[in-house]
Amino acid sequence: MVSIDRHGTLGKARRWARRAATAGLLAGSAAAAAATPAACAPDWPRWDEFKHGFLSADGRVVDVGSADERTVSEGQAYALLFALIANDRATFDEVLRWTENNLAQGDLTSHLPAWLWGRDKDGSWHVLDANAASDADLWIAYTLLQAGRLWHERSYTARGTVLARHIVEQETATLPGLGLTLLPGPQGFHPNPDEWRINPSYMPLQVMQGLAEALPEDARWKRLADSASAVVLGTAPQGFAPDWALYGAGRGFGPDTDTHAQGSYDAIRVYLWAGMLDPAQPGASQVLARLTPFADYIVEHGAPYESIDTTNAQAKQTGNSGFSAAAVPFLTALGRSAAATAQAERVRMLEAQNAPGYYSSVLTLFGLGWRDGRYRFKADGALELRWRAACASEGR
Repeated sequence: MVSIDRHGTLGKARRWARRAATAGLLAGSAAAAAATPAACAPDWPRWDEFKHGFLSADGRVVDVGSADERTVSEGQAYALLFALIANDRATFDEVLRWTENNLAQGDLTSHLPAWLWGRDKDGSWHVLDANAASDADLWIAYTLLQAGRLWHERSYTARGTVLARHIVEQETATLPGLGLTLLPGPQGFHPNPDEWRINPSYMPLQVMQGLAEALPEDARWKRLADSASAVVLGTAPQGFAPDWALYGAGRGFGPDTDTHAQGSYDAIRVYLWAGMLDPAQPGASQVLARLTPFADYIVEHGAPYESIDTTNAQAKQTGNSGFSAAAVPFLTALGRSAAATAQAERVRMLEAQNAPGYYSSVLTLFGLGWRDGRYRFKADGALELRWRAACASEGR
């Protein structure tokens, strides 16, 4: 969820034609998808509902109800992951094709995807902000690498590897006292010579670990994984994650000048990612311990907050169904099974009253999909999927 506008643009570049070899491999992918047995594609009603409500026929995730009918790169990234979890290869290829053609100038191996596409004021449809969003880029690169491994598809692996290299080269900086650190995008997040703007929800530790393990030849990913853990811990001194924060040389972490110390629609993902960590992953126990006040709040109040001042724990309003879904893995990881069940039931109750929007639906696919055991992240960051067992039993 992007709570502020991205800053800066990447400039115009010519559209790259799709490589013939890649096109051939994708054609093979589509044929393989058509041959997938039903037992290897487990029923996932929520994913079907998401596709029906938010995914266009050509593979674009639409933030339905937004004035510009926007698509953000984050939505495309999540759809790729959910399609992989569902073993829905046909949808995976549609989403990937639309993303590459419309957000990456036709070539993900040459361009980071633009974060915002939609309808302009003159009615035309195109990229509205060409700056990239590193969280989307991380998830796309990670999912491509995992899809290449799980579906035995070299074209996915190749594109994921190159995209990961572009992330390191264009969306990171070496911060004094912190080391090589992921920035939210290529431009606009270094407001002063000794100050950087960061977002802890952009740094899912299992994804960082998974990229480090999948790309051992690039030692920079291990450094990025280490600094990501430090960011999650350092930006939540009271146990509540902020949406955005500033990091200053010699000063460390402090409130963001635009969003101040608020923790809301971005930060809810910090707890979601933390709850889905494998207990054996390095740093998992420290992160869970630091963020435990979030679980305490839910137990005391019966639901997550929508917004909180992370410096004094003053909360406002109650979070929607997606917030409750995001809390389920976190509560489960802390052994608070009754509270996790209560939040899952709250999701169903609220959805019966009002249909959830795009972002709530994403959070719910993550949180309740994990609760249902459809996927897990292993200690090395690799994705473990339920459908793999079904396919293995059929000798695939």
